[in-house]
Amino acid sequence: MNGRRIVFADWLRITACFLVMLVHAAENFYGADSSGLAGNVSMLANESNRFWVAFYDGFCARSCVPLFIVLSSFLLVPMKPGQTMTGFYRKRFGHVLPPMILFMFLYCILPLAWGGMTWEQSLADLKMIPWNFPSMAGHLWFMYPLLSLYLIIPVVSPWLEKSTAKEELIFIGLFVVSTFIPFIHRFIAEEIWGECFWNGFSLLWYCSGFLGYLVLSHFIRFHLKWNNSRRMIIGAISFLAGAVFTGWSFWLKGEPGVVLPTPDLEWAWHFCSPNVLAATFGMFLMFSCIRSDSAPKAVTSLSKLSFGMYLMHLFYLAPIANAVIGGNAADPAVPVWAAIPLIACATFVCCAITSWLISKIPGSKWIIGA
Repeated sequence: MNGRRIVFADWLRITACFLVMLVHAAENFYGADSSGLAGNVSMLANESNRFWVAFYDGFCARSCVPLFIVLSSFLLVPMKPGQTMTGFYRKRFGHVLPPMILFMFLYCILPLAWGGMTWEQSLADLKMIPWNFPSMAGHLWFMYPLLSLYLIIPVVSPWLEKSTAKEELIFIGLFVVSTFIPFIHRFIAEEIWGECFWNGFSLLWYCSGFLGYLVLSHFIRFHLKWNNSRRMIIGAISFLAGAVFTGWSFWLKGEPGVVLPTPDLEWAWHFCSPNVLAATFGMFLMFSCIRSDSAPKAVTSLSKLSFGMYLMHLFYLAPIANAVIGGNAADPAVPVWAAIPLIACATFVCCAITSWLISKIPGSKWIIGA
């Protein structure tokens, strides 16, 4: 990469950041608890909410998390020549851990200012910081698998540097098989391939999860020699196939007026499922067709700010959603087809402005990573 920014990566990072906000905007229309977001149980108020949540959250945006994983892997794997494990850890963890920890504290404390949580909940969340994300910051779950990939990159990087396309395809094939495990668990058997109450590490454990996206990213970067036309056609087909199934799966299970366990409603929304994998692969391929030498300055700036925008976005999304919905998800102040993208867009703009202002402060990298 020779120190130059990869233009399509900036566009993709911004898009993935917005899609995260679109997902959380849509959750306000099927969450069944007081937070408005989807918790353990969900309920769709009507057929309109059923369709538009399936469209925006399932079809359009469900690839947001894997896109971040593929993109990070694309930029970081293999490691730079001569870079040591400790050097890699120092740089990557030094970039993301301080902002992450800061915002974990903020999500434990700031909601007290507007009555969004009790002192008891705040203290309980503060005690949990060494162990997990705060209750008001569910989106920070993503940081843990991201950090786990940082931990494993120095281990797998030497293999990827020497591996052939065929060898990587073997691993990717095993990863693809592993993405069917959630469906096998649901429809065939709760425990397979060695799983039991004393062993959670099944046959394909070490070939599954987000590590599969990491290897896929490396394969695309170094071994996939398709031209733009082929990337665009196959990417579009792959995205549509995966996204249509993902949206349809939610619509199929949703029953307006019926309270459902959220895992039952989101049965095909696992990030490591074959449909989400197909949609992610397709979208990444289509974005990789952007081959310009430079991006508009605004795009580059937003890309650099995207981590901070992701960290803070739930602070803005909740009050914006309340204003747009008007207290009634069944009959919102703005029609649901417009409300979901409006909430996401307004949140995105507020986060962009806030992150830009913070970036002007000396030492802002410790706050938002930029």
